[in-house]
Amino acid sequence: MSKREQQPEISQRAERIEKAINYLTQKIEEIEKEGLLAEPGVKVARYIAKGTKNRYWYYQLTAEKAIFPKAKKENEFSRYQHLGVAGSEAHINAVLSVVRRKQIEELTKAIDELKESWSDLYSNEKKVGNRAD
Repeated sequence: MSKREQQPEISQRAERIEKAINYLTQKIEEIEKEGLLAEPGVKVARYIAKGTKNRYWYYQLTAEKAIFPKAKKENEFSRYQHLGVAGSEAHINAVLSVVRRKQIEELTKAIDELKESWSDLYSNEKKVGNRAD
């Protein structure tokens, strides 16, 4: 196939890639409007507290660095934020904020991969996996 014959095909593929990027970007915007996003590296963890007779399960947000303000000490931060029991409003909101962040991270990765694919269309260098004519 000559270069002239390839140009319409390349532009069609580029257009499909651009449409996919726009679609994923819109999805990110929709997710961001749904509510708060957890900081990167933050996750929900379950822990057990032992009472005098029973054990109780509680939930907390955990972070790699101390980012949560301490309740009783100004200008001090903790790696943990207590959420309460399963199904509490704080627990559910935290789970959803982590899920939203993970969704956005994955969508962003997909956009980055599509951008790389788009640049491959117009690159003259031969890459592994592409057929050389």
